[in-house]
Amino acid sequence: MPLKKLFIAVALFVGSALSALAQNPVIQGWYADPEGVIYKNQYWIFPTYSARYNDQVFFDAFSSKDLCTWVKHPRILDTAAVKWARRAMWAPAVLEKQGKYYLFFGANDVHPNEIGGIGVAVANKPEGPYKDLLGKPLINEIVNGAQPIDQFVFKNSDGSYYMYYGGWGHCNVVKLKSDFTGIEPLPDGTLYKEITPQNYVEGPCLFKKDGKYYFMWSEGGWTGPDYHVAYAVGDSPFGPFKREGTILESDPKIATGAGHHSVIHDAKSNKWYIVYHRRPLGETDGNHRVTCIDEMHFDKEGHILPVKMTFTGVGK
Repeated sequence: MPLKKLFIAVALFVGSALSALAQNPVIQGWYADPEGVIYKNQYWIFPTYSARYNDQVFFDAFSSKDLCTWVKHPRILDTAAVKWARRAMWAPAVLEKQGKYYLFFGANDVHPNEIGGIGVAVANKPEGPYKDLLGKPLINEIVNGAQPIDQFVFKNSDGSYYMYYGGWGHCNVVKLKSDFTGIEPLPDGTLYKEITPQNYVEGPCLFKKDGKYYFMWSEGGWTGPDYHVAYAVGDSPFGPFKREGTILESDPKIATGAGHHSVIHDAKSNKWYIVYHRRPLGETDGNHRVTCIDEMHFDKEGHILPVKMTFTGVGK
Protein backbone atom coordinates (compact mmCIF):
# COMPACT_ATOMS: atom_id res chain seq x y z
CA MET A 1 0.00 0.00 0.00
CA PRO A 2 1.40 3.43 -0.89
CA LEU A 3 2.61 5.36 2.15
CA LYS A 4 0.03 8.11 1.68
CA LYS A 5 -2.88 5.66 1.56
CA LEU A 6 -1.49 3.83 4.57
CA PHE A 7 -1.31 7.09 6.52
CA ILE A 8 -4.90 7.93 5.63
CA ALA A 9 -6.10 4.45 6.62
CA VAL A 10 -4.33 4.68 10.00
CA ALA A 11 -5.75 8.16 10.58
CA LEU A 12 -9.28 6.99 9.84
CA PHE A 13 -8.87 4.01 12.15
CA VAL A 14 -7.55 6.15 14.99
CA GLY A 15 -10.29 8.70 14.46
CA SER A 16 -12.92 5.98 14.54
CA ALA A 17 -11.43 4.52 17.71
CA LEU A 18 -11.38 7.89 19.42
CA SER A 19 -14.99 8.57 18.46
CA ALA A 20 -15.92 5.38 20.30
CA LEU A 21 -14.57 6.80 23.53
CA ALA A 22 -16.31 9.22 25.83
CA GLN A 23 -14.71 12.48 26.77
CA ASN A 24 -15.31 15.29 29.23
CA PRO A 25 -17.20 17.48 28.77
CA VAL A 26 -19.67 15.01 27.30
CA ILE A 27 -21.83 17.63 25.55
CA GLN A 28 -20.84 20.80 23.78
CA GLY A 29 -21.87 24.17 25.17
CA TRP A 30 -22.36 25.81 28.53
CA TYR A 31 -24.53 23.50 30.61
CA ALA A 32 -24.77 23.01 34.38
CA ASP A 33 -26.74 21.23 37.15
CA PRO A 34 -27.11 18.02 35.08
CA GLU A 35 -29.76 15.45 35.97
CA GLY A 36 -28.76 12.03 34.65
CA VAL A 37 -31.21 9.17 34.20
CA ILE A 38 -31.76 5.95 32.25
CA TYR A 39 -34.97 5.75 30.21
CA LYS A 40 -35.63 2.56 28.20
CA ASN A 41 -31.97 1.51 28.01
CA GLN A 42 -30.85 4.99 26.97
CA TYR A 43 -28.86 7.47 29.01
CA TRP A 44 -30.31 10.96 29.30
CA ILE A 45 -28.98 14.26 30.63
CA PHE A 46 -31.28 17.16 31.50
CA PRO A 47 -29.10 20.19 32.36
CA THR A 48 -29.48 23.90 33.02
CA TYR A 49 -28.61 26.10 30.07
CA SER A 50 -25.85 28.10 31.75
CA ALA A 51 -26.29 31.78 30.91
CA ARG A 52 -27.39 35.06 32.45
CA TYR A 53 -30.70 34.68 34.26
CA ASN A 54 -32.60 36.66 31.63
CA ASP A 55 -31.28 34.36 28.89
CA GLN A 56 -31.76 31.17 30.90
CA VAL A 57 -35.31 30.60 29.69
CA PHE A 58 -35.32 27.08 28.18
CA PHE A 59 -34.10 23.53 28.63
CA ASP A 60 -32.31 21.25 26.20
CA ALA A 61 -31.94 17.49 26.74
CA PHE A 62 -29.35 15.00 25.52
CA SER A 63 -29.59 11.25 24.94
CA SER A 64 -27.03 8.51 24.33
CA LYS A 65 -26.97 4.75 23.86
CA ASP A 66 -23.37 4.36 24.97
CA LEU A 67 -22.36 7.40 27.09
CA CYS A 68 -20.12 8.45 24.21
CA THR A 69 -22.24 9.83 21.38
CA TRP A 70 -24.92 12.27 22.49
CA VAL A 71 -27.96 13.54 20.58
CA LYS A 72 -29.27 17.00 21.38
CA HIS A 73 -33.02 17.54 21.84
CA PRO A 74 -33.41 21.33 21.80
CA ARG A 75 -35.91 23.40 23.77
CA ILE A 76 -37.91 20.62 25.35
CA LEU A 77 -39.44 23.25 27.66
CA ASP A 78 -39.29 27.04 27.75
CA THR A 79 -41.04 30.05 29.25
CA ALA A 80 -43.55 30.08 26.39
CA ALA A 81 -45.02 26.91 27.88
CA VAL A 82 -44.75 28.10 31.50
CA LYS A 83 -46.65 31.38 31.70
CA TRP A 84 -45.60 32.20 35.28
CA ALA A 85 -41.88 31.73 34.55
CA ARG A 86 -39.98 34.65 33.04
CA ARG A 87 -36.29 33.86 33.63
CA ALA A 88 -33.76 31.73 35.50
CA MET A 89 -35.10 28.27 34.65
CA TRP A 90 -32.68 25.78 36.16
CA ALA A 91 -31.75 22.44 37.72
CA PRO A 92 -34.20 19.93 36.20
CA ALA A 93 -35.23 16.83 38.12
CA VAL A 94 -36.86 14.10 36.04
CA LEU A 95 -38.70 10.81 36.37
CA GLU A 96 -41.03 8.47 34.49
CA LYS A 97 -44.31 7.22 35.91
CA GLN A 98 -46.93 5.12 34.11
CA GLY A 99 -45.72 6.14 30.67
CA LYS A 100 -45.57 9.85 31.44
CA TYR A 101 -42.37 11.85 31.81
CA TYR A 102 -42.15 14.55 34.46
CA LEU A 103 -39.69 17.42 34.66
CA PHE A 104 -39.42 19.47 37.85
CA PHE A 105 -37.64 22.80 37.57
CA GLY A 106 -36.91 26.06 39.36
CA ALA A 107 -37.79 29.44 37.83
CA ASN A 108 -37.52 33.18 38.46
CA ASP A 109 -34.86 33.05 41.22
CA VAL A 110 -37.76 33.69 43.56
CA HIS A 111 -37.54 35.86 46.71
CA PRO A 112 -40.22 36.63 49.35
CA ASN A 113 -43.49 37.96 47.91
CA GLU A 114 -42.51 37.06 44.33
CA ILE A 115 -44.06 34.50 41.97
CA GLY A 116 -41.71 31.65 41.16
CA GLY A 117 -40.11 28.65 42.74
CA ILE A 118 -40.49 24.99 41.80
CA GLY A 119 -42.70 23.96 38.89
CA VAL A 120 -43.50 20.67 37.20
CA ALA A 121 -44.07 19.83 33.54
CA VAL A 122 -45.19 16.62 31.82
CA ALA A 123 -44.68 14.99 28.42
CA ASN A 124 -45.42 11.77 26.58
CA LYS A 125 -41.77 11.28 25.58
CA PRO A 126 -38.47 11.99 27.34
CA GLU A 127 -37.60 14.57 24.68
CA GLY A 128 -40.92 16.34 25.11
CA PRO A 129 -42.39 18.68 24.29
CA TYR A 130 -43.27 19.29 27.93
CA LYS A 131 -46.28 21.28 29.12
CA ASP A 132 -46.88 22.98 32.43
CA LEU A 133 -48.78 20.56 34.68
CA LEU A 134 -50.25 23.07 37.13
CA GLY A 135 -50.19 26.53 35.54
CA LYS A 136 -48.53 27.77 38.72
CA PRO A 137 -45.57 26.83 40.93
CA LEU A 138 -45.74 23.60 42.88
CA ILE A 139 -43.87 25.34 45.71
CA ASN A 140 -43.73 29.13 45.76
CA GLU A 141 -43.19 30.03 49.41
CA ILE A 142 -39.91 30.12 51.32
CA VAL A 143 -40.07 27.69 54.24
CA ASN A 144 -37.33 27.13 56.83
CA GLY A 145 -35.18 29.67 55.00
CA ALA A 146 -34.87 27.45 51.91
CA GLN A 147 -35.23 29.18 48.57
CA PRO A 148 -37.39 26.83 46.43
CA ILE A 149 -34.77 25.79 43.87
CA ASP A 150 -32.52 22.80 43.10
CA GLN A 151 -35.23 20.18 43.50
CA PHE A 152 -34.45 16.46 43.41
CA VAL A 153 -37.19 13.80 43.36
CA PHE A 154 -36.63 10.38 44.91
CA LYS A 155 -38.88 7.31 44.68
CA ASN A 156 -38.64 5.26 47.85
CA SER A 157 -38.95 1.49 47.94
CA ASP A 158 -42.53 1.77 49.25
CA GLY A 159 -43.59 3.76 46.17
CA SER A 160 -43.65 7.14 47.90
CA TYR A 161 -42.09 10.14 46.15
CA TYR A 162 -40.08 12.64 48.14
CA MET A 163 -38.65 15.91 46.90
CA TYR A 164 -35.51 17.43 48.36
CA TYR A 165 -34.84 21.06 47.59
CA GLY A 166 -33.39 24.31 48.79
CA GLY A 167 -30.90 27.10 48.30
CA TRP A 168 -29.55 29.73 50.70
CA GLY A 169 -27.98 27.07 52.91
CA HIS A 170 -31.19 25.24 53.86
CA CYS A 171 -32.66 21.96 52.63
CA ASN A 172 -36.24 20.71 53.01
CA VAL A 173 -37.86 17.41 52.18
CA VAL A 174 -41.54 17.16 51.21
CA LYS A 175 -43.75 14.26 50.18
CA LEU A 176 -45.32 14.60 46.75
CA LYS A 177 -48.88 13.62 45.96
CA SER A 178 -49.10 10.59 43.68
CA ASP A 179 -50.11 12.76 40.72
CA PHE A 180 -47.44 15.42 41.50
CA THR A 181 -50.04 18.19 41.76
CA GLY A 182 -49.03 19.13 45.28
CA ILE A 183 -47.53 17.95 48.54
CA GLU A 184 -49.05 15.97 51.39
CA PRO A 185 -48.08 15.37 55.03
CA LEU A 186 -44.91 13.48 55.82
CA PRO A 187 -45.06 10.48 58.17
CA ASP A 188 -44.62 12.83 61.14
CA GLY A 189 -47.60 14.94 60.02
CA THR A 190 -45.63 17.97 58.85
CA LEU A 191 -45.56 19.29 55.30
CA TYR A 192 -41.96 20.53 55.30
CA LYS A 193 -39.09 18.95 57.17
CA GLU A 194 -35.69 20.62 57.28
CA ILE A 195 -32.81 18.13 56.98
CA THR A 196 -29.93 20.56 56.37
CA PRO A 197 -26.57 18.87 57.02
CA GLN A 198 -23.33 20.60 57.99
CA ASN A 199 -21.98 23.00 55.33
CA TYR A 200 -24.94 22.46 52.99
CA VAL A 201 -25.37 25.19 50.36
CA GLU A 202 -27.53 23.75 47.52
CA GLY A 203 -27.92 20.97 44.95
CA PRO A 204 -29.33 18.03 46.97
CA CYS A 205 -29.30 14.49 45.58
CA LEU A 206 -30.30 11.20 47.19
CA PHE A 207 -30.05 7.52 46.27
CA LYS A 208 -30.44 4.21 48.08
CA LYS A 209 -27.81 1.47 48.11
CA ASP A 210 -27.64 -1.69 50.23
CA GLY A 211 -30.43 -0.45 52.48
CA LYS A 212 -28.75 2.89 53.20
CA TYR A 213 -29.78 6.37 52.03
CA TYR A 214 -26.94 8.40 50.56
CA PHE A 215 -27.60 12.13 50.70
CA MET A 216 -25.32 14.42 48.68
CA TRP A 217 -25.11 18.18 48.23
CA SER A 218 -22.91 21.04 47.01
CA GLU A 219 -20.88 23.38 49.17
CA GLY A 220 -19.07 26.65 48.49
CA GLY A 221 -19.96 29.35 45.97
CA TRP A 222 -21.23 28.23 42.58
CA THR A 223 -19.21 30.89 40.74
CA GLY A 224 -15.98 30.15 42.57
CA PRO A 225 -13.25 27.51 42.51
CA ASP A 226 -14.20 26.15 45.93
CA TYR A 227 -17.51 24.61 44.76
CA HIS A 228 -17.56 20.92 45.68
CA VAL A 229 -19.74 17.93 46.62
CA ALA A 230 -20.09 16.29 50.05
CA TYR A 231 -22.21 13.38 51.28
CA ALA A 232 -23.79 11.70 54.28
CA VAL A 233 -25.45 8.33 54.91
CA GLY A 234 -28.70 7.76 56.80
CA ASP A 235 -31.05 4.95 57.75
CA SER A 236 -34.16 6.70 56.40
CA PRO A 237 -35.00 9.22 53.67
CA PHE A 238 -35.31 11.82 56.44
CA GLY A 239 -31.89 11.26 57.95
CA PRO A 240 -30.46 12.37 60.20
CA PHE A 241 -27.63 13.04 57.78
CA LYS A 242 -24.21 13.61 59.34
CA ARG A 243 -21.58 14.87 56.93
CA GLU A 244 -19.01 12.18 56.09
CA GLY A 245 -16.71 13.98 53.69
CA THR A 246 -16.00 15.61 50.34
CA ILE A 247 -16.06 13.35 47.29
CA LEU A 248 -15.78 15.77 44.34
CA GLU A 249 -13.73 18.96 44.23
CA SER A 250 -11.46 21.10 42.08
CA ASP A 251 -8.34 19.59 40.55
CA PRO A 252 -5.62 22.08 39.52
CA LYS A 253 -4.77 19.83 36.56
CA ILE A 254 -8.33 19.32 35.32
CA ALA A 255 -10.94 21.93 36.30
CA THR A 256 -12.38 24.02 39.12
CA GLY A 257 -15.85 24.56 40.56
CA ALA A 258 -16.99 20.93 40.37
CA GLY A 259 -20.47 20.37 41.78
CA HIS A 260 -24.25 20.30 41.46
CA HIS A 261 -24.42 16.72 40.35
CA SER A 262 -26.67 13.71 39.99
CA VAL A 263 -26.02 9.96 40.08
CA ILE A 264 -26.75 7.24 37.53
CA HIS A 265 -26.74 3.58 38.56
CA ASP A 266 -26.56 1.23 35.59
CA ALA A 267 -28.16 -1.91 36.99
CA LYS A 268 -26.93 -4.07 34.10
CA SER A 269 -23.26 -3.34 34.68
CA ASN A 270 -23.67 -2.33 38.34
CA LYS A 271 -21.62 0.75 37.60
CA TRP A 272 -22.23 4.08 39.29
CA TYR A 273 -21.68 7.36 37.50
CA ILE A 274 -21.58 10.90 38.82
CA VAL A 275 -22.90 13.50 36.36
CA TYR A 276 -21.74 16.99 37.29
CA HIS A 277 -20.62 20.36 36.02
CA ARG A 278 -17.24 22.01 36.34
CA ARG A 279 -15.44 25.12 35.14
CA PRO A 280 -12.52 24.92 32.67
CA LEU A 281 -9.14 25.98 34.02
CA GLY A 282 -8.46 29.69 33.71
CA GLU A 283 -12.11 30.56 33.11
CA THR A 284 -13.45 33.48 35.14
CA ASP A 285 -16.98 33.77 33.75
CA GLY A 286 -19.25 32.31 36.42
CA ASN A 287 -21.64 30.95 33.78
CA HIS A 288 -18.97 29.00 31.91
CA ARG A 289 -19.84 25.56 33.20
CA VAL A 290 -19.64 22.27 31.31
CA THR A 291 -21.25 18.88 31.93
CA CYS A 292 -19.08 15.86 32.65
CA ILE A 293 -19.39 12.22 33.72
CA ASP A 294 -16.96 10.13 35.73
CA GLU A 295 -17.23 6.83 37.57
CA MET A 296 -18.09 6.73 41.25
CA HIS A 297 -16.80 3.94 43.48
CA PHE A 298 -17.41 2.64 47.01
CA ASP A 299 -15.14 0.91 49.50
CA LYS A 300 -16.01 -2.34 51.28
CA GLU A 301 -17.74 -0.46 54.08
CA GLY A 302 -19.95 1.45 51.64
CA HIS A 303 -18.19 4.80 51.84
CA ILE A 304 -18.05 6.83 48.63
CA LEU A 305 -14.47 7.16 47.46
CA PRO A 306 -13.22 10.55 46.24
CA VAL A 307 -14.04 10.93 42.57
CA LYS A 308 -11.16 11.56 40.21
CA MET A 309 -12.11 14.04 37.51
CA THR A 310 -10.88 13.15 34.03
CA PHE A 311 -10.77 14.44 30.49
CA THR A 312 -11.38 10.95 29.10
CA GLY A 313 -14.71 10.36 30.83
CA VAL A 314 -16.22 6.91 31.21
CA GLY A 315 -15.62 5.42 27.74
CA LYS A 316 -17.10 2.28 26.31
